[in-house]
Amino acid sequence: MKAVCLLSGGLDSTVLLGLTQDEGYDPIALSVIYGQRHVTEIAAAREVARFYKVPHFVVDLGDSLKPILKGSALTDASVEVPEGHYAAENMALTVVPNRNAILLSLATALAVSQGAEVVRFGAHAGDHAIYPDCREEFVTPFSDAMRAGNQPATVVVEGPFLHISKTDIVRMGYDLGAPFELTWSCYKGGAKHCGRCGTCVERRLAFEDADLSDPVEFEDPTYAFQVKAPS
Repeated sequence: MKAVCLLSGGLDSTVLLGLTQDEGYDPIALSVIYGQRHVTEIAAAREVARFYKVPHFVVDLGDSLKPILKGSALTDASVEVPEGHYAAENMALTVVPNRNAILLSLATALAVSQGAEVVRFGAHAGDHAIYPDCREEFVTPFSDAMRAGNQPATVVVEGPFLHISKTDIVRMGYDLGAPFELTWSCYKGGAKHCGRCGTCVERRLAFEDADLSDPVEFEDPTYAFQVKAPS
């Protein structure tokens, strides 16, 4: 059975790709350039797809989408990337309007054209507080809509990590032999992971909680351990 996996090049989507392959699917990876400032992640996605030896499609919509995705720190250069704990209120600045609906629609189209029955993405429980399109309330009706809009094809949209933590994903990836060293998580998209943006902090704390060593380099490797989680 074929499964299309959204592959950002980040930790979650990389582990998801490894899990999908381990479960016996024939994965097809899809990465999307949507105008994100951390487009570095696409290079990471290419390396991850090569590691797993899976077909990899890259859709470049950056020039088209960036002008209409204003106001997000990930797509609007006038908005500074917030620093701090991933669950802090200022992380709302990283919300990209309708992003998962856009990406999953593309993934569903690819699934239908490739004869895949499943579309998967790596949203997890820690995303719920910030991103409404990473919640079950979005995923279930979206999956229903994709099936209704593509009959007679039947494609199910899944978020296998929706109810587990980042730490759980790190542990799972370690057990699966995921290539953490190839992944890119930082929203700033510099030469190294900054160590201060929300996703860097989340990553650092997840590896710490899992009692595992993260193989990527951080410009500020200690900041995450000084940040307090919001009460």
